[in-house]
Amino acid sequence: MEIKVNFLDKLRLEAKFDDFTVIADQPIRYKGDGSAPGPFDYFLASSALCAAYFVKLYCNTRNIPTENIRLSQNNIVDPENRYKQIFKIQVELPEDISEKDRQGILRSIERCTVKKVVQDGPDFIIEEVENLDADAQALLTLNPDPQAATYIPGKDLPLEQTIANMSGVLADLGIKIEIASWRNIVPNVWSLHIRDAHSPMCFTNGKGATKESALASALGEYIERINCNHFYAGEYWGEGIANAPFVHYPDERWFKPGKKGALPKEILDDYSRAVYDPDGELRGSHLIDTNSGNAERGICSLPFVRQSDGETVYFPSNLVENLFVSNGMSAGNTLAEAQVQCLSEIFERAVKREILENEYALPDVPQEVIDKYPGIVAGIKGLEEQGFPVLVKDASLGGKYPLMCVTLMNPRTGGVFASFGAHPSFEVALERSLTELLQGRSFEGLNDLPPPTFTSNAVTEPYNFVEHFIDSSGIVSWRFFSAKSNFEFVEWDFSGQGENSNVQEAEALFGILKELGKESYMAVYNDLGATACRILVPGYSEIYPVEDLIWDNTNKALLFREDILNLHTLDDDRLDDLLERLENSELDEYGDIATLIGIEFDENTVWGQLTVLELRLLINLALNEYEAAHELIGAFLQYNDNTVERRLFYQALDAVLSVALDGELEIEDFEVSFRRMFGNERMDAALGSVNGSVRFYGLTPTSLKLEGLDRHHRKIDSYRKLHAARAKAAAARS
Repeated sequence: MEIKVNFLDKLRLEAKFDDFTVIADQPIRYKGDGSAPGPFDYFLASSALCAAYFVKLYCNTRNIPTENIRLSQNNIVDPENRYKQIFKIQVELPEDISEKDRQGILRSIERCTVKKVVQDGPDFIIEEVENLDADAQALLTLNPDPQAATYIPGKDLPLEQTIANMSGVLADLGIKIEIASWRNIVPNVWSLHIRDAHSPMCFTNGKGATKESALASALGEYIERINCNHFYAGEYWGEGIANAPFVHYPDERWFKPGKKGALPKEILDDYSRAVYDPDGELRGSHLIDTNSGNAERGICSLPFVRQSDGETVYFPSNLVENLFVSNGMSAGNTLAEAQVQCLSEIFERAVKREILENEYALPDVPQEVIDKYPGIVAGIKGLEEQGFPVLVKDASLGGKYPLMCVTLMNPRTGGVFASFGAHPSFEVALERSLTELLQGRSFEGLNDLPPPTFTSNAVTEPYNFVEHFIDSSGIVSWRFFSAKSNFEFVEWDFSGQGENSNVQEAEALFGILKELGKESYMAVYNDLGATACRILVPGYSEIYPVEDLIWDNTNKALLFREDILNLHTLDDDRLDDLLERLENSELDEYGDIATLIGIEFDENTVWGQLTVLELRLLINLALNEYEAAHELIGAFLQYNDNTVERRLFYQALDAVLSVALDGELEIEDFEVSFRRMFGNERMDAALGSVNGSVRFYGLTPTSLKLEGLDRHHRKIDSYRKLHAARAKAAAARS
């Protein structure tokens, strides 16, 4: 985590990280003002808080109340060496807690991350740099031996060279990558989380059988996602980029809709139009680019090469963003390597959907076949020793697809997790199924898995497939576990041979699509210094329903973005118009405004927690529509998951409006009691919201210039680095 420190007045310091600011001072005896804890005090508190977190985690997973659990920490200083200290953590537990849980709580404290880092002894590197922001050397703690050459199936270069090349590409772009966490809870299953130190919202996860393969996986995913602009999907990129010579890529083209919003003839082809506009309902307005919001330029469209004949077809950026999410994008040492990964992912999602939708029962992989892969056997054994039964299934549907499945059961909660992996190699697909199962997860994380069901509708519901796509945590049918499988086991093999194995495998995977009668389209991206590609298979590789282009398009943001960001400057007529649109657009009342308009608000602010319902409530207050506001307060207090402070404000406002709307009551008769209950500051805000002296309480003013939105600016700073690199590459070609 990158922590930037600013020097304030006297001895006060300000540390900024993620969306938080921490102030440190020194006691008066050390010439400070005593206005905040000292840096060392924060350090001591961190270990106590970390210990308490693991106690809370243990208790939450076992429904043990924590109200009567007390924890304290004292540090005992060695009189001869003040840097040698003992941290004494004591826990007071209620009498009715079982001996097993007493020991479990004590063991949970042993897992405290702060404790483990201190005990292991962190290394400090102190250096001078010319510019903190310009120094983009990778913060990767894993530095493989550059002389080593570890080859794994699927990679055209050794892992060491792959890692060096990819981390170098990111450093050259000015992106400072840091490893936020590692996990290795069973043998031969590694995962990690990496992120942009300046913009932590840009992150990826990697997985593999070794540390090196997991890191290569995470870096590859990061590079694929910046090449395909995935980190910035659905968000507003600002007026500067919206009006730049290009928004997404230098080779994009903009096409104007025809009469009555008809689709321009230059976009899509007959095959894809039959998929995306079967009933002739799709209009040009549905395809306006969300990121720029620049409807005057037309429909931003990206070139993809049709694989059947090499012709270029333009797909609207809006369509790609809305339907495909991250499916079918990959980076690699070579284009063929990227294509294999891309197509494997497409088959993984599509065939998994077919299996779940049809509630197929898959054949078990015979133990003698599993035993051929000792590393995988060790990982499975590690899970089963922790009490999680594991099923290994052949998901190839009779040898038709390169797909495997590893399913975990949790007898403690009744939940299950079906993890799928695809690759032309049987072994790699099986390994990916296992590593996907535990990517970023602890054993406690396996307690949140949903139980299987015999209710078919719950399994086939479209957004269950979305859950499976996001983190494989969707619902699985009990029929999936039937001993009577729908297919025979096949020890399949789609892998290639020799130096051109990836080329052969890519051809084989494209061949499967051809046999299915599917057309595919590919874009290749090299401008950022690494090879990446994106493959679209209309009617096959979409994640969201095609109907979303009409009924749940991300560019609905364009109906609201400008007015919401300019909220404080709108007159009553524009506020009334905005309110009408919010009420009539069939939006989820509890959907967040940040997602609706594509802005990265600090989630710890009122803007970051703001929902459609609360915004309607605040607009009603500003328009003096008190009865409507009062009704919405009731819904807010009953259902809205917000901060304690925000709920108390609305409780105070509810009380004030109850009096104001009752013709027989006077606020003066209750104000003293209200102030004793809610405090002066909260009551001033509640009374002001009713008498008009306070508008949109808690929402700081901003506009399309995005003033005060530091988190969003950090995200767009990240995109500007990519935009500049693409512009430079385009200039070099011309």
